[in-house]
Amino acid sequence: MKIQCPQCKKEYTIAEEHLKAYSGDISMPCPNCKSRIEIHLQDKADSADPVRTPQVSDSAQENDSGQTLKDRIFRTLKDLPPMPQVVQKARKVLADPDSSFSDLAKVIETDQGIVTRILKMANSPYYGLSGNVSSVQHATVVLGGQTLMELLNLACSSEILGKTLEGYDLASGDLWSHSLAVATGSQIIAKKVHPSLEQDAFAAGLIHDVGKIILDPYVLERKEKFQAFVQDGKESFLLAEKEILGFDHAELASEVCEQWQIPHHIALSIRYHHDPTPSGDDILSYIVHMADAIAIMSGIGAGIDGMLYHIHEKALEHLHLGRDDIGDIMADMADYVDKTTRED
Repeated sequence: MKIQCPQCKKEYTIAEEHLKAYSGDISMPCPNCKSRIEIHLQDKADSADPVRTPQVSDSAQENDSGQTLKDRIFRTLKDLPPMPQVVQKARKVLADPDSSFSDLAKVIETDQGIVTRILKMANSPYYGLSGNVSSVQHATVVLGGQTLMELLNLACSSEILGKTLEGYDLASGDLWSHSLAVATGSQIIAKKVHPSLEQDAFAAGLIHDVGKIILDPYVLERKEKFQAFVQDGKESFLLAEKEILGFDHAELASEVCEQWQIPHHIALSIRYHHDPTPSGDDILSYIVHMADAIAIMSGIGAGIDGMLYHIHEKALEHLHLGRDDIGDIMADMADYVDKTTRED
């Protein structure tokens, strides 16, 4: 669906999947000029599709929240699966006799699931590098090409990640495209303000929303509660997570990263990428926050809820960035995502 701001005339495209949680009229601020945009949705009451009755959990697990829910998640948590597009490109690199392990590492870095798994395993006690490996490029140097290939084979055998996240109403590939944008945006910003953080910024941006992958089935269990909470379009899905689950996807992702012994500063930036204020002026948290905001402003992987995203008022000042920088970063993001996801 295409919508247009009545004041500045800027157009936005919103995927139909993102409208499932809403009915009636929606009012939201234009990301460009802050004027109100009114969206009138057709009443779905007369739809030919019957309303599906939610399945009731025998053990009342749908009412779990807070630490009780976290404990259940941690007991059942499995490794994250890879994106099929990246797997295919990685296999092409492996089959090319002229390619290098550095080429392979660059391909792997475009997928959040594979990066997370490699960093988890590289930092495990088995390799004796606990908490010290923070990027795939680093893993290539300290572990060697053979080990990296072994890790890739493990990742390739995992469950495919690119499917639709029904709980979050995200179509196949939406989260991947958004994560790619935030990763490259974070790297660009880091290069401008703190060059030594480039690789860590890319890694943090790539897996900043990994909590959504983990939480999706639990959100789906409580779908009606989430729909009711965000019904009028005034409350964000992030706030719904906190109110209904007792924590949000950023908090969960940070704790999972800590358990996987991913370096603390990366886990910290993931925890505070929506609001870097409590991070203690952590520069990486501000970098990922700004990259996330710019990606959402670009419309990459963001639906209606993305239009409610609040950028920290001091983020530009803290990072020494100007308005012109935002436009340049936005353009570079779009170009990177396009080239990375394009079929050769």
